[in-house]
Amino acid sequence: MNRIAAVLPTTAAAFNDRLWRAGVLALVGGVLVFLVGFSHPMTLHNAAHDARHSFATPCH
Repeated sequence: MNRIAAVLPTTAAAFNDRLWRAGVLALVGGVLVFLVGFSHPMTLHNAAHDARHSFATPCH
């Protein structure tokens, strides 16, 4: 049995399911970053700011 074929999705439905899940995950992550990162309460903003610096992501 080919090992690559065993790992890859075998149907279009499985591929669409993975694509849909990746899209939802990207949407949730984007909403989290933008809502918390650009929020007005300083506690939330500072927490997001510190998280960006902990991942070595430039933000200013």
